Amino acid sequence: MCPPSGGIWGEPAGIFASRLAPVAPLPHPTLIACRPPGPAGWYEPMSTEPTTVEKLRGLRWSIISNAMNTVFVQFTFFGSVFVLFLDALGLSKTQMGFLLSLLPFFGLVALFVAPAVERFGYKRTYLTFFGVRNVAAAGLLLTPWVLSHYGSQAALLYVAVIVALFAMLRAVGVTASFPWVQEYVPNNVRGKYTATNNIFTTLTGFVAVTVAGFVLARTQGLTGFMILIGAGVVFGLISVAFAALIPGGAPRADQSREGTGRDLGTAIRDRDFLAYLAGVGLLTLVTVPLGSFLPLFMQEQVGLDASKVVWLQTGTLLGSLLSSYLWGWAADRYGSIPVTLYGLSLRALLPICWMLMPRHSDWSLHVALGIALLQGIADMGWGIGSGRLLYVRIVPPDKRTDYMALYYAWIGIVGGVSQLMGGRILDYTQGLSGQFFFLPVDPFLPLFLAGVVLPMVSFLLLRSVHEEAGVGMGEFAGIFLRGNPFLAMSSMIRYHLAKDEHATVLMTERLGQAKSPLTVEELLEALADPRFNVRFEAIISIARMVPDPRLTAALIQILEGTELALTVVAAWALGRIGDPAAIPALRRALDSDYRSVRAHSARALGALGDREIAPLLLERLLHEEDKGLQMAYASALGNLQAVEATGPLLQLLDTMANEGARLELALSLGRIVGEEHNFIQLVRQVRGDAGTAMAQAVASLKRRVEKRVNAGLPAALDACADLLARNNLAAGTRQLAQILERLPTDSLHPWSVAILAECRVHLAQDGADRMEYAILALHVLQVDWLQ
Repeated sequence: MCPPSGGIWGEPAGIFASRLAPVAPLPHPTLIACRPPGPAGWYEPMSTEPTTVEKLRGLRWSIISNAMNTVFVQFTFFGSVFVLFLDALGLSKTQMGFLLSLLPFFGLVALFVAPAVERFGYKRTYLTFFGVRNVAAAGLLLTPWVLSHYGSQAALLYVAVIVALFAMLRAVGVTASFPWVQEYVPNNVRGKYTATNNIFTTLTGFVAVTVAGFVLARTQGLTGFMILIGAGVVFGLISVAFAALIPGGAPRADQSREGTGRDLGTAIRDRDFLAYLAGVGLLTLVTVPLGSFLPLFMQEQVGLDASKVVWLQTGTLLGSLLSSYLWGWAADRYGSIPVTLYGLSLRALLPICWMLMPRHSDWSLHVALGIALLQGIADMGWGIGSGRLLYVRIVPPDKRTDYMALYYAWIGIVGGVSQLMGGRILDYTQGLSGQFFFLPVDPFLPLFLAGVVLPMVSFLLLRSVHEEAGVGMGEFAGIFLRGNPFLAMSSMIRYHLAKDEHATVLMTERLGQAKSPLTVEELLEALADPRFNVRFEAIISIARMVPDPRLTAALIQILEGTELALTVVAAWALGRIGDPAAIPALRRALDSDYRSVRAHSARALGALGDREIAPLLLERLLHEEDKGLQMAYASALGNLQAVEATGPLLQLLDTMANEGARLELALSLGRIVGEEHNFIQLVRQVRGDAGTAMAQAVASLKRRVEKRVNAGLPAALDACADLLARNNLAAGTRQLAQILERLPTDSLHPWSVAILAECRVHLAQDGADRMEYAILALHVLQVDWLQ
């Protein structure tokens, strides 16, 4: 089958042609986006290039034209119907390979007719030659008459002449289609457009394949083939009629301008172009004959009849339909290379599946349909990725005529040679049979083995092509594996369908909950939403994400902006994400005119672990009078474990009136000591039942220190635990103060000694009224003293 996103040698996307040729998509002039015209003197249309609005308006006619052409290719030269038709005429596989090779071989004319096509006009040339090509295809309807009157050799010669005439006309039309194709689909929608186009052409292909199988199952001899070919010609003419409505493709305005000569040397010296040609050529060399003769494999080796062989295409079409939009969306968002390479990797698995599938079994049809489904997915990925790579990255818009002529000629040579070789190999290996361990040996085995090896070589070549703004294969896979991709995809769809602010806010929240790189673009879009609540929610959602350079840059832009309500939240979010790239911007924000921005920036720097900023924060803490900023600096210093800040933090804790602020200051001191989770656990336990929690902590402390202290201290600890257990908090905390006074501190860090000394004073003075000191003292004893 051909790549659904591009087709065989210029035919439209979404079709199931009999030859498996996932070469770079060479679609009907509807698939590839435009770029600005080349430099003056190279390509300047007679009329101005269509506007973006005109281009987008013409895409619908393109899709309809492609859908109609899908019926044509299914019923004539490119579907399984044509291969089965040749088999019904009694042709050998070598003869079939010769006829099929004419189609790509005539691509060589592109090298010679390209200048004339440019002068005549791309659109005019395409419509003329594709229109006449349909008339030439109608000549196949006379094949039964020639066969009955003049014999099989005459019929072979007649069909060869028809195929050659068709191939010549088509080659000129396709030569015109490439530059025209680059003219009217904007680059930013190329992948999505191709995917949408493939959805419609695939649905049309479903109908065409079903009808073809139905007709062949209910007719005898060549009658069914004639019915299908006749219908295909009609749909081909309709396709050309709709193509006439597509804009662009005007003749060159000034044929006498200097600089309009051929420049094939530039293309030949382009290393990326050569690597691309080599990779595509190797793949074409094996997949074209595989696709051409796969129907015969299914018929001869697997045991399926002609109608079922044709119906197998529904599996491929279904795979194309299911994966089309996802591949196209991924190519537009993450680049062509990863999509191309993953599609290519899946393509290499197909021959293995065909070799190992059950034969002449009740399961044969079901397994073949499953493999066909995988084939549709693989070819769609390869077709969309490689086509986008060719038109966006490989081919310069100002040299498209020469590049495309070389490309089409090269594919023609390789495709033609592959058809001849494929048919000849199958004839030479006709008597091959047997079993090698679990592997069946048959005439198709050499082609299948080549179908595994050559795509891998092609993989290595195409991986060397440089693509800007793309991601690697590992990163591409990680995008779909990190977070919750299913929640991400559903949220993305619902985000774009949201009709009001409330719904958009809810969907923005879900985008962040997915924690998937898939949602980055939507979150960036939400940041630019004109609705304040959506922007606000976007910042909060971004804070839930793993670090991403684009999200960090967007938040930095908001932090340095003038919308104060969002600037503060952006500072918090930058600390929440944990991307060190935000540190320079947050340092600058410490000098903001707004205290709230300075406060949140300080907290964020503490969360990010910016140890270098600690001296500045300590200096500001010593001179700051604003309570909010004092708390922010203190919190940051605690996060940074700035031991030099122990004294100022203890002093601030002593004078702070707010109970919540005092507990946060105690936490900052606890962080300096270490093991924050231990402090938080104590706080939670004390909040639930202060006496019991503290009694248990003291008892645990006593059991662990009995062998390390003098005999009197364990008894004092027992007494303290008993008082606390009886909920006598005042007496228990004062007893704890006495214990702290007797406790040896030689092994403690200096900052821990200072903290315990302050705790002892306040516990003796305030007792249970300042519970944060009791919690802090127990934390220091558990973390530092026992260590």
